[in-house]
Amino acid sequence: MRIKLVFYIVVCAVFLVSCGSNKNVVHQGRKKVVLHEKEEVLPELPQLEQIPKPVKTNGNYTIAYINKFAPIAVRKMHEHNIPASITLAQGVLESGSGRSNLARRSNNHFGIKCHRGWKGKSVTHDDDEKGECFRKYKYPETSYEDHSQFLITRKRYASLFKLGHRNYKGWAYGLRRAGYATDKRYPQKLIGIIKKYNLAQYDRIKAKNYKKPQTTKAGYHKVQKGDTLYSIARKYQTSVKSIREANGLTGNSISIGEKLMIK
Repeated sequence: MRIKLVFYIVVCAVFLVSCGSNKNVVHQGRKKVVLHEKEEVLPELPQLEQIPKPVKTNGNYTIAYINKFAPIAVRKMHEHNIPASITLAQGVLESGSGRSNLARRSNNHFGIKCHRGWKGKSVTHDDDEKGECFRKYKYPETSYEDHSQFLITRKRYASLFKLGHRNYKGWAYGLRRAGYATDKRYPQKLIGIIKKYNLAQYDRIKAKNYKKPQTTKAGYHKVQKGDTLYSIARKYQTSVKSIREANGLTGNSISIGEKLMIK
C-alpha cells in the first residue's frame, strides 16, 4: 500500500512538471515569435532611376548661347554698325537664350513678326495677340542677318546708327522709343543682361581679321550652284532690292552661270 502511494505521488509530480514545462514552452515560444516579428527588417523597395538634373542652369544656358552667337553678332556689328552687345542681349531676351518655342521651331531669335512685305516662310505664335504671324528661318544666322536688315531698312531706327557701336545704353533706350518693344522696362532689361554677362567686351573687338567681301573687278557676280539673291547680297554687302534693280529682275529666280551686276 505504501509502495502504491509513493508511485502515485511520483506519477502526479511528473505529470505536473510536464504540464508546467509545456505551458512554459508555449509561452516562451509565443514571446519569441512576437519579438521576431518586431525585429524583422522588411526588404527595401526597388529604387526608381532618378531623373538626372540638368547639367546646365539657366545662367549656363545663357553663357552657352552667348559663346555660340557672339562671333555672328560681332560680324554683324562690323557689317552694319549695330553694337554686338545689343544684338546678343536682344537674342538672349527675345529667345530665352535660344530655348523659346519660337527660336526652336522657327530659328527666330528676335521675335520679328511677318509685317507687310514679308514673303518668306512664317509660323503662327501667341504673343500680344493670339495666333500672330512670325518669320521663320532655316538657320539661326539668317535670323541675325534679318534682325540687322530690320533695323537698317526702317527710318524710325535711323538715328540709332549715329550713336556708334559702343553706346549700348543709347541703343537700348533708342530701341524702346522707336517702338521695337512695348515693354516699358525693355531698355533696363537689355542693359542688365549686357552688364551681367559683360557683353560690352564684344563691342570693343576690332575688325583686324574682319574683311568685308569685295565686288569683282568688273562689278559682276557669276551665279554658282546654291546661290540665292539673298546670299549674294550678303556676300557683297548690298541688298536684294539693289541687285534686282541693277539687273532688271522682277522676282528671285536666277540661273547658274548668269552674271549679275553688283552695285
